[in-house]
Amino acid sequence: MTDREKPMPSPRHTLGGEDRAHIVAIFEEEMVPKLNLMHARIGNINCSFAGEQYKHWNLQFRSSRSGFAVVDFEYDEDSRELDLPKPFGTIHIDDHA
Repeated sequence: MTDREKPMPSPRHTLGGEDRAHIVAIFEEEMVPKLNLMHARIGNINCSFAGEQYKHWNLQFRSSRSGFAVVDFEYDEDSRELDLPKPFGTIHIDDHA
């Protein structure tokens, strides 16, 4: 399929500026420390970390001088969340102990 043959995305499969900004903010706060722990440099990650409404979106990132740059977003109906390790120093308190 060529670029000319690709269907236009429906409105439900597009992200507005506020949604993009929200996902990027959560990505930087929660996911970047995990990606640093894994020595990640480039990749795609499911956006469910930013909320249930983004579970079918993927974020493409690459390393940059200041950390990571978000390159693009892609809608994928079959996308699934990936469990990443927690950064060192994260304390888990078990209320049932």
